Amino acid sequence: MKKIGYRMQEEGVSRFLGSLETLIMELMWDSGDWLNVQQLRESLKSEHDYSVTTIMTVLNRLSEKGLLVKMASGRGRNKLAQFKVVTTREDFILEQTRNVTEGLIKDFGEVVVAHMIDVMEEIDPHLLKKVEHMLQEAKMRNSDEENKSS
Repeated sequence: MKKIGYRMQEEGVSRFLGSLETLIMELMWDSGDWLNVQQLRESLKSEHDYSVTTIMTVLNRLSEKGLLVKMASGRGRNKLAQFKVVTTREDFILEQTRNVTEGLIKDFGEVVVAHMIDVMEEIDPHLLKKVEHMLQEAKMRNSDEENKSS
């Protein structure tokens, strides 16, 4: 999957995808099956009456980003493109948040970690306990690795 940009002003999956991309991916993830442009257009009608061309363009872009796989069936004028998700919503979020976190830590190091701790205290103090536990596990893994290499 290609690295995808991050939009701070958005929320949720929309931080990584455009608004129509997000709507389409949510439908694709919920379905988990092969869908064609007409099926998606019908499902999107409650949001907006998007043209087939617009939806097809977005589907092709999502395919180019490695989020969907495309399969053509039929021949000639009856040819129909169908799309299916490559990754789960959860795996997509894991990969994208890791990319963002990795970039922030590479670029800003301790400053980012300090801000993360401050934000955790403000938003979810219980998360700090989880992080403490994760740090202890990481320290144990690192000391095990050091002992093996000595």
